[in-house]
Amino acid sequence: MKQGKLIIFSAPSGAGKTTIVKHLLQKFPNLSFSISATTRESRGAEVHENDYYFITKEDFLHRVARQEFVEFEEVYSGTFYGTLRSEIERIWNDDKHVIFDIDVEGGLRLKRKYEQDALAIFVQPPSLEVLKERLSGRGTDSEEKLQERFIKAEKELQYADKFDVILKNYDLETACKEAEQLVADFISK
Repeated sequence: MKQGKLIIFSAPSGAGKTTIVKHLLQKFPNLSFSISATTRESRGAEVHENDYYFITKEDFLHRVARQEFVEFEEVYSGTFYGTLRSEIERIWNDDKHVIFDIDVEGGLRLKRKYEQDALAIFVQPPSLEVLKERLSGRGTDSEEKLQERFIKAEKELQYADKFDVILKNYDLETACKEAEQLVADFISK
């Protein structure tokens, strides 16, 4: 198996990382999205094996015990997310580079594991207030879940300087263009 590179996009929920990653997947045919495994329920139009691998908590923990995850964590109380080793191998077997849309701590774990083969990009929102507006505007979470996300976002913003690059998403079009350049430069090395 040929090893490709890993491009890691992390940020607090609502910072724009998913939109940027989707944009990059349209621009770079040699990138493939790493589908995370999670124990949470699907939201809206999310599809199993496309957006996430939706699995039970019991199955998730069995996979942890069998060391099938490259990284995992309990992101919210009782809700686990992780990257399956088989997912990275699947993408590399297709001779592509892996792109991640992943939480901050998971992104840092991947960077530590793959070091020079990984580019870790932190997407910085304009402010915590704008982030809160974006999350509230989605209409997908209860008030309790929103408060949990806000607390987590405040904590995650403190990790920005641990990433290779801080990509400021004050204007989405500009952030997407800057992301294109970062990815092009990294995969051409």
